[in-house]
Amino acid sequence: MRLKDKIAIVTGSSRSIGRAIAIGYGQEGAGVVVNYANDEAAANEVVATIEGAGGRALAVRADVSRRAEVVKLMDATMEAFGRIDILVNNAAMLRRVPFMDVTDELMDATLDLNLKGYWMCAQEAARRMIAADHGGVIVNMSSASEELAGRDLSHYCMAKGGVRLLTRQIALELAPYGIRANNIAPGLIETDLNRDDIADPEFREYRLDMIPMRVIGTPEDVVGAAVFLASDESRLATGSSLFIDAGQHIA
Repeated sequence: MRLKDKIAIVTGSSRSIGRAIAIGYGQEGAGVVVNYANDEAAANEVVATIEGAGGRALAVRADVSRRAEVVKLMDATMEAFGRIDILVNNAAMLRRVPFMDVTDELMDATLDLNLKGYWMCAQEAARRMIAADHGGVIVNMSSASEELAGRDLSHYCMAKGGVRLLTRQIALELAPYGIRANNIAPGLIETDLNRDDIADPEFREYRLDMIPMRVIGTPEDVVGAAVFLASDESRLATGSSLFIDAGQHIA
C-alpha cells in the first residue's frame, strides 16, 4: 500500500498503459481518477476493477488537449476527493506518417495532446498542489522516442523530445513547492496505438532488431516504475527519465 490515502489522476486511463497504471495505483491504496476522452464503458470497467478490489475510483471524461476540459478534470477531482497528490500524464496519440506527408493538422493534433496537454495538466494540477501546500508528484509518460528517431514518427518524436525537457523544467521550477516530476520512457509496448503495426511480421522484425533483449513489453511492465516514481521510495528522484525499453536506447 505504497500510495495509501493518495489521490491520483491518470489521463487516458481507459485502456492500455494508462489502464494498467490506474489499476496498479488502486491496488497500492490510491484513490484514482480514470480520465477518458471517448470510451465511457471502458473507463467505467477500470473503475469497477479498482472498486472491486476495495479501492476508490471515479471516471471523468475530458479532452486533455483543451484547457477548459483540463480545468474540468481537476475540479471534478477536487470535488470528489478534496486533493490531488499525483498526476500521470499518459494520454497520447500515435500515427505513423512519413516526414514529407505530415500535415499541419496532424502536427497540431499530435503536439496538442502529446505535449501541450501534458503542460496544461501539469500546470493546473500544480496550482492545486501548491495551494494545498502538501507537495505532489507528476509522472509524464514519455517514450524511448524522446531520445531516438523513429521511422515515420517525426511529429511523435518531436513531441516526446519536448516532454523530456518539459519534465526537467517542471522539476526545476516546482522543487521549492515539494513537487517532483519524472519521465517514464517505455520502448516497444504493445498497446491499442501500435497493435496493428506489431502484427505486421516485417515491422515486428524491424523493431525487434533494434531491441537488445528482443522483447515486446505489455502495459503491466510499466506499472512498477509508475508506482515507484509516485511513492516516497523515489523521494530524491526528480527531473529524470526512467527507460523501460529492454535496452533499446543503448543499442
